[in-house]
Amino acid sequence: MSKRTIFNGSSFVFLLPPLVGYYIINDNLQQQARAIYATMFTDNFDLETVSGVLSDIAVITMGQSPSGSSYNEDGIGEVFYQGRAKFDFRFPTRRLFTTEPKRIAEAGDVLLSVRAPVGDVNVAYERCCIGRGLGAVHSKNENSSFILYTMFALKSQLDVFNGEGTVFGSINRDTLNAMPVEIPPDDTIAKFETVVHPMDAMIRKNYEEICRLQFLRDSLLPRLMSGEIDVSNIQL
Repeated sequence: MSKRTIFNGSSFVFLLPPLVGYYIINDNLQQQARAIYATMFTDNFDLETVSGVLSDIAVITMGQSPSGSSYNEDGIGEVFYQGRAKFDFRFPTRRLFTTEPKRIAEAGDVLLSVRAPVGDVNVAYERCCIGRGLGAVHSKNENSSFILYTMFALKSQLDVFNGEGTVFGSINRDTLNAMPVEIPPDDTIAKFETVVHPMDAMIRKNYEEICRLQFLRDSLLPRLMSGEIDVSNIQL
């Protein structure tokens, strides 16, 4: 894809980074993974499962906000997310850091919004501190993809906490731990992980490329617009 752009009176072709392409690929990967989950689990009425609760398959950590005086935007301390405000397609966007982390989510944990709106989901790209608006859901058996898509599948149950009459939607740790789930056999979960975990790894890799291209765009475009970088003699 290309776009003809004018800088300082000179016309040249500026190749736009394939950011949109990476977003589309990631969306397609996630849709495929969710379809596989539905086929193997939620829509598979022949599958023998055991009725359980979320705490049978995951460890829940509820966020706790550090002192406001510990916040900074200078990269000092742990990455910090107060709530879902910085949620993106898969991974939240960095902005705040804290030097006094209270509750930690590890890389790969599901980040769940536990205050209005309850139920929105992201994944921790890296170890981070979580505030009172978030909970971290960590697989007990290293089945991170299964836990992620299980949380997607629980969205309708979590939406109940945003229902009419709720002044301010929220969910606590005990309620999350007790949320009913159907637990498939270990070998079936392993098969799901074998197929879907590489897809999630590709989403992560594409996200890293998106970040790289965004950095290049944001650092180069102002310099091009101002004429600091002269491209008038470039032949394309």
